[in-house]
Amino acid sequence: MDALAEAVIEGAPPGELERAAVPYEYTAAHLRKDEVEIFGDAADRDVRRSLRVGAVPMPELAPDEVLIATMASAVDHHTLAAATFAPRPSFAALEELGREGGFEQRHDQPFHAVGSDAAGVVVRVGSAVRRWNVGDHVVVAGAWVDSQEPATHADGMLSGEQRIWGAQTNYGGLGHYSLARADQLLPKAPHLTWEEAASSTLCASTAYRMLVGERGARVKQGDIVLIWGAAGGIGSFAVQLVRNAGGIAVGVVSGADKARRVAELGCDVVIDRTELGLDESGLGAAELGRRLGRVIRSEVGEDPHIAFDATGEATFGISVYVVRRGGVVVTCGSGSGAWHTFDNRYLWMNLKRVIGSHAANYQEAWECNRLLTLGRLSPVLSRTYPLAEVGEAARLLQDNAHLGKVGVLCLAPREGLGVTDPALRERIGEAKLRPFHAGALTG
Repeated sequence: MDALAEAVIEGAPPGELERAAVPYEYTAAHLRKDEVEIFGDAADRDVRRSLRVGAVPMPELAPDEVLIATMASAVDHHTLAAATFAPRPSFAALEELGREGGFEQRHDQPFHAVGSDAAGVVVRVGSAVRRWNVGDHVVVAGAWVDSQEPATHADGMLSGEQRIWGAQTNYGGLGHYSLARADQLLPKAPHLTWEEAASSTLCASTAYRMLVGERGARVKQGDIVLIWGAAGGIGSFAVQLVRNAGGIAVGVVSGADKARRVAELGCDVVIDRTELGLDESGLGAAELGRRLGRVIRSEVGEDPHIAFDATGEATFGISVYVVRRGGVVVTCGSGSGAWHTFDNRYLWMNLKRVIGSHAANYQEAWECNRLLTLGRLSPVLSRTYPLAEVGEAARLLQDNAHLGKVGVLCLAPREGLGVTDPALRERIGEAKLRPFHAGALTG
């Protein structure tokens, strides 16, 4: 390990961090451009084959960027998409970014250091950075935008140059160091460990924009919200946001153990999709929607106001069917596939709406991070792997055998480090902060 990394781990003051030399290379989880055809026609694009852990060159720092000593990160569906090289290799996005010239040329490399979550310590700041300093404890918001594009100043997610950091840019969070723009940084919640903080930012802020932000569904008191994948990273934060807003969360999960955990998280109604037969082939969205609608009405007496759908192809038609007249389907991600089909009569004749949502702009990420800092949102970390085993962590997500978020320790030598406000942590309580922790799934 290099001297700068050692100084960070030892908690050295800013002056000492500034004096320690930045290494010429560092360890990161990365993909190789010469392996984009590694899977061929294989049905199982096992990410353990494509995710490498090894040395990559340290990039030059741009004036508006910071270099972070990454203490912890997490795996997510953006990492999966990059590591499967499908539907489009991430190297195509890096090549496009590189053609913009200037500092963006650094991203077009024969390797792709991935990861869209990170928590760590700022160790260098670019000459144009004003609000962040060496030694700051930070997390990274996942949206990477062009601050010189006019649309960015209305909503960063409408920017034509908007990208997901670490998936469509290089030097992401799954490594000993990561490179981020200053307008991606958020202060780390002081009562959280490195791995808890790292695992929360991307999924929590994505759910926040979908449900709470002014461009999302705008959940309010009494709203019934159907949440597909309520035991996953985005879904488990959606459960908490609906609860905080005074809504009624109806979560759909797969398996009895997931159902129990989501109920303990505060979901008002939990439906096991396997018991209800929502995975049966040959049945149309209307029939599946009728099954689901009957259960929801029997439990809460009404149809949902909102369907929170990050699942996509397998559920979208049901979502359109099952929300009430005038209801809203808010969608992102499409983990089960991006080709959505639905009967448009249920949409247009019942005046329903579909809202497309993607990640979160900087203000939304900041507001969501405030909720985490106040203890109004809890991390949903279930398991943590060392960086050397990042392939196994990602495979767990790929197999949908995970609960909540799966974390990865980068420079942090063990779990439980990084808490700088133990009194707040004690007031909130370990049970609330670790609702999914150390749980092997049995359902």
